[in-house]
Formats: sequence, C-alpha cells, structure tokens
Amino acid sequence: MSNKTFAGIGRQYSMFDNSKILLQSIPYDGTSTYGKGADKGFDAFLDAAENMELYDIETDTEVYKQGIHMMEEWSGFSSPEEMFEKTYKMTNELLGYNKFNTFFGGEHSISIGIIKAYYEAYENLTVLQIDAHADLRPTYNGTPFNHACALYDASQNCNLIQVAIRSMDISEKEHMDYNKVYFADRIANNEDWFEESIAQMTDNVYITFDLDAFDPSIMPATGTPEPGGLDWYLVTNYLQKVFEEKNVVGFDIVELAPIEGMTTPQFLAAKLYYKMLSYKFC
Repeated sequence: MSNKTFAGIGRQYSMFDNSKILLQSIPYDGTSTYGKGADKGFDAFLDAAENMELYDIETDTEVYKQGIHMMEEWSGFSSPEEMFEKTYKMTNELLGYNKFNTFFGGEHSISIGIIKAYYEAYENLTVLQIDAHADLRPTYNGTPFNHACALYDASQNCNLIQVAIRSMDISEKEHMDYNKVYFADRIANNEDWFEESIAQMTDNVYITFDLDAFDPSIMPATGTPEPGGLDWYLVTNYLQKVFEEKNVVGFDIVELAPIEGMTTPQFLAAKLYYKMLSYKFC
C-alpha cells in the first residue's frame, strides 16, 4: 500500500499509536456472480475521501482527530477458503489491539471471517445487516464462503437483524428469522421499525453494511443493484439511533464496484464511513 492516509489527514492523526480507529482494506472479489469490480472499491473510496470536508455538521465533530490508521491491505487470496481463514485469523489479531476496527471490501464474503472473530470475542453479539440481499445460503457455487453466504454463519451463531432486504432465493426462507427481518417494503410503509429493530438488539452490535441497501438511483455502483432501496437520510437517521443506543463494536462496508466516469457512489461511501465514525465518537 502507498503512504496515503484516509482523507489525506496528517501524520499526527494517522499513525498507529495515535489512532483509536483502524481502517482495514480487503479488496477481494473472488466469488461475485454478476457485476465485478468490488476489488477496486477501496481505491475509489480513498480518492473520494481526499475531497471530503472533515467537519461533520450534524455531530459538530471532526472525528479524524481521534486518529484513523490505515492497515496494510489483506489480499492475494487464492481461494474463498483461504480468504476466510486469513481474514478470520487477522481479525483476531486486530481485536487484540483494543482499537475500534473498521473494514472496507471487497465483496460481502469478506464479512464471514470478520463476524466469526467478533462473535467469538463478544458473547451474545448482535449483527446488524443492512443489505438488499438475504445472503443466507449455506453454500453457493461449491463453497460456504461465497458472497451469497455472507450472513449464514452469523444467522446460526448471532442475534442477526436484517434491514432493507428485498431479494432472496426461496431456499433461504428456512434460515431466516422473520421476526428480525425488516424488508424494504415494510420500511417504506412503517414508521415504527427503528424502535422495534433496535429493541431486538443486544448491547454489543457489529454492523455489516452492503452498499446495495441504498436505492440504485443514488448507489448504482454495486455488484447486484436492486430497485426499491433506502435513501441517505433514512439510513443515517437509523444509524445515528443505533450508535446512540447500543455499543457498536465494529463495522464493515462492502460491495462498492466503481463505475468509470461516475464519482458520486464512492463519495457516498466515503461520507457514510465518516458519518458512522462521527456517530461512534461524538
């Protein structure tokens, strides 16, 4: 990785020892089955972040002053199995640093090993999945570490809350707890889902955010965009309440697949990342 820092912040805010926040890139795109390009997402995200204002109006904070250190990327995986094993192992190492860990994909399969390390470290962990797709297949295309399987292991081992789902295979129904799924059409017609979903969460929450949760009118640059997604203020208002009421212990953002000549999606991703940090540390 180059000597770049997140958003071009100065050395005093980006060195490991001075930073409360770690940013881990995992540019893996080995199992995606439709649109490719999630392995290019982190570079586009960084480019956008360098042109982003670092004062957050809503929280009246400059969260970069908490320190954001970019770790060396995890890459070069020869198979989904190797990706899972190394991501799981390396996440355990990150958890030993006692910092706030954040991850940027890559496709959604990168979350499987991360979440496993987290639920082993935090008893009775809630995983909040914000995503267009259920991702509950036990295996797909010959491996349990496919992007279509991203939340299956979590569904078996965590308190899984699913938000914005609007695409799934019929086989996933048997693995879904419908009492903890907030389908996109329900969200569009129900003002009470904020409180209901947060009430179902345990104290410690890990967030996995697939950018295809947003409507493709504002986030077209994903591997499998789905109509009927969420808008910016609905997402940020919801996240603000989650961070306010629960102890968010880490998060990942996945599935940014840049479109040549279009910069809006990566700017949205950079703002989302920074907004989530602002909520955590305000």
